[in-house]
Amino acid sequence: MLRYILKRLGLMVVLLVGVSLMVFLISHLVPSDPAASNLSQTALADPEIVAAYNAKWGLDQPLYKQYLIYMGNLFHGDLGTSIRTGRPVLDDLKQYFPATFELSVFAMLFAIVFGILFGVLSAVHQNKPTDQILRAISVSGVSLPSFWFALIMMSLFCDKLKWFPSGGRIDPRAFSPTGGTGLYIVDAISWGDMPMLASSFAHLALPALVLGFFTMGLITRQTRSNLLEAMSQDYIRTARSKGMSRSRVVWKQAMPNALIPIITVSGLGFCNLLGGMVFVEKIFSWPGIGQYAYLAATTLDFPAICGVSLLIAATYVIVNLLIDLLYCVIDPRIRYQ
Repeated sequence: MLRYILKRLGLMVVLLVGVSLMVFLISHLVPSDPAASNLSQTALADPEIVAAYNAKWGLDQPLYKQYLIYMGNLFHGDLGTSIRTGRPVLDDLKQYFPATFELSVFAMLFAIVFGILFGVLSAVHQNKPTDQILRAISVSGVSLPSFWFALIMMSLFCDKLKWFPSGGRIDPRAFSPTGGTGLYIVDAISWGDMPMLASSFAHLALPALVLGFFTMGLITRQTRSNLLEAMSQDYIRTARSKGMSRSRVVWKQAMPNALIPIITVSGLGFCNLLGGMVFVEKIFSWPGIGQYAYLAATTLDFPAICGVSLLIAATYVIVNLLIDLLYCVIDPRIRYQ
């Protein structure tokens, strides 16, 4: 097992090098000028200022040389300096990633809990009204554009009903959290600050629901199809014939055999949450990686774009590795060499 883990981690390094090359080339081949995106019109009119700007950020070097310099710094743990913020990209990621991670975790918890619950109910009540309603909800979750759904939910629950605040992570007039983990829910619990916990959860609930709705639809459909397949097996009919209750058959007999595909979908869904929340974070003014990536893309902040891409790629690899290891826990027959 240890050999397998080390092999996967070695492949992760190769993958990240490939990702860095692709992102670096694509971002630099965009027909735009970083100086035009970041300097004022007055500065752009002065060739000396433009030349000094390009020299400062290494944009006057050949593309291959820029990449070699970037990779040399990367292997020393330096992701470069953000053109937009003027700070090390690694420091920016440390600042913004906790917000995205917290939102993703709660969105994933919502998706897993309700996705499995709805999938089980849908399978148990196959072709009945309950099944039809839950299948409609799951199809809606997969089909609705996240930005459109976010706007609808914000209009309903923030503007009309006033149940949730309209944006941000916490009420800035009452709280200014410093230190800690950067995960406001965790920090509030560890500090015993119940007002901070209530404010953090109120700001978190709606974007987490919106973000997790798509993944919930995927998990619901996957759970339903795999559970129906498992329940059609002979060992399930044998268990029912012995008088075992339906709930025990579903949760103790059929569900464990349907878990592996569900875990796979859940893991990929979590990675998609981290990499695809730009619109949701923008709409809810959530100060996370999505917002950071959006601003980096609009200002052609090459180091920041590459840093975010590498972070998301590393997350994909690590989550996939954890999923593979979890297979061994669920099914003892699975072993890796």
